[in-house]
Amino acid sequence: MPRAATTSDAFNAVAEPRRREILSYLAVQEHPVGDIVLTLRLRQPSVSKHLRVLRDVGLVRVRRDGRRMLYRTNARAIRPLHEWANTFERFWRHQLFRIKERAEEKAHGAPPGSNPRRPHDRRDTEN
Repeated sequence: MPRAATTSDAFNAVAEPRRREILSYLAVQEHPVGDIVLTLRLRQPSVSKHLRVLRDVGLVRVRRDGRRMLYRTNARAIRPLHEWANTFERFWRHQLFRIKERAEEKAHGAPPGSNPRRPHDRRDTEN
């Protein structure tokens, strides 16, 4: 199956690490291309290319201030990415809780699994 173009949707666009870096930088406040180039130590043509991809999928907005173009993230467009990633955050938080629980059992000399299961641990028996 051919790979989707990086400009096809937000998920493909943020697959590129430099684009994620640019999005993180723009999350704090809007910046012109020159600031992005200097701060992230990327070449100007590369930054412009990445900004175009991010704009095309709606993750970045641009406004003109005199002769300067100022870029900022579009929080509404980033929301689906956040919601999708949040699914895995909940999964890993649950997994880390289980690891912590087992480490505490081991540190106290209790046999593994001797703590009664909590209702939110019911997912352990699934799959």
